[in-house]
Amino acid sequence: MKIKKILVANRGEIALRVLKTAKEMGIKVATVYAEDDKNLPHALFADESYSLGMGALAETYLNKAKLVDVAKRCGADAIHPGYGFLSENTEFCQMVEGAGIIFIGPTPESITLMGDKIGSKKALEKINIPMIPGYHGDNQDDDFLAKKAKEIGFPVLIKASAGGGGKGMRIVHQEDELIEAIRGAKSEGLKSFSSDKVLIEKYVVNPRHIEVQLMSDTHGNHLHFFERECSIQRRYQKIIEETPAPNLSQELRLKICQTAASIAAGINYRGAGTVEFILAPDGKYYFLEMNTRLQVEHPVTEMVTGYDLVKCQILVAQGDKLPMKQDDIKQKGQAIECRIYAEDPDNNFMPTIGKIDTIGVPTLRDVRLDCGFLDGTEVGVNYDPMLAKLIVWGEDRKIAISKTIQSLDEVLFLGVKTNRDYLKRILGHNDFIAGLTHTHFIPDHKAELEPQNLSNHEIAGLVASFCFSQKKATFKAGVEVSSNPWTTLMSFRN
Repeated sequence: MKIKKILVANRGEIALRVLKTAKEMGIKVATVYAEDDKNLPHALFADESYSLGMGALAETYLNKAKLVDVAKRCGADAIHPGYGFLSENTEFCQMVEGAGIIFIGPTPESITLMGDKIGSKKALEKINIPMIPGYHGDNQDDDFLAKKAKEIGFPVLIKASAGGGGKGMRIVHQEDELIEAIRGAKSEGLKSFSSDKVLIEKYVVNPRHIEVQLMSDTHGNHLHFFERECSIQRRYQKIIEETPAPNLSQELRLKICQTAASIAAGINYRGAGTVEFILAPDGKYYFLEMNTRLQVEHPVTEMVTGYDLVKCQILVAQGDKLPMKQDDIKQKGQAIECRIYAEDPDNNFMPTIGKIDTIGVPTLRDVRLDCGFLDGTEVGVNYDPMLAKLIVWGEDRKIAISKTIQSLDEVLFLGVKTNRDYLKRILGHNDFIAGLTHTHFIPDHKAELEPQNLSNHEIAGLVASFCFSQKKATFKAGVEVSSNPWTTLMSFRN
């Protein structure tokens, strides 16, 4: 059936992202909002918008029954879960489909299978997918797990089976750290994911994080849209992503992408998904996990392939055959995405809050700012601190890096401290420019990525230059300007 109305069960920039494509397809869109989000764009620009009330996330964006009820009341044919929140929640998917509503995503069976790190590895071993050496069995006795870790050989990674986002993970370098790490991973897994089951993997030193974008329809087509390099991470969270991955041979690129497509075919997947791999320095790659949803970084793939992945999701959900074949999908140019966070990199990345006075607009060609805020809206502590995603396309990687740095200067979020300067320091680092990236890039270059303190002479020169320019402007305008530097320099840094 053709989808006529979609309820977007999410907030912020991803809700807007889905809304825009749906409207282009002639589909009506309803959105939801918690009361503290009522002035955000996703609550203002939809055809219809419904309040979820106030309270904790469990009462608003994570309230499955309330979301399904809203979909029924507004007459939505389908629900798009976005990413995060309930996008990979089997129960929610079942409730949606049980109500006769289309879930724009994979089947409940795929979500369950790939959401369990142990179960997914067991399933993929049967179709000969390369795995990191490790243990993912049912025996969860601490001493037995410690024995297995020693057999695998240090360093090892203890990982919560139901985990994600770096939670429930411990790197162990020597035997006397094992038991404490196992218990810590179990405790964090139980607290965060209601499961204390863990697995153990050989820890690959200085790996790259390569992921492949997939799209599968219900007509037997399992296509890849090439890979993304996601190695620039802070505390296991990606902050810069790009495609194509630098310093990757075409032979290895195609091999990794074809492996990912074979996984989708092997589990009879449906919809958008991403298979993540660890790429070792020796060129060997191993399955890490599969995300059964649209990724935060999907826009870079759209930039280089020219395909709208949300449109593909909707087409698949309504039973259509994907309109392209594998040979039609090509990579053109280079795309980079930077995640702009409300945080202070110079203060241990502490989250920041406040009112956004002005959001800057990028002016260069082929630059996109996916943002869920408006001028004058408040940034609080109830949600993820990501404010926006800056996505830049260039004819080649050198141009893309240059355009990204310039655009970061333009996309100001005046009133709230952000990580823009920190992102610029990463992009300007010689090793990043050379494509020498790995998952430990940030900790390994910690000192070099610190802000450079200006000398007293440099500060005096900048202040003098600023004051001179202000005086010059005053003479031209013929008006008097306050001589108080605390007034004139109040927006000197963001």
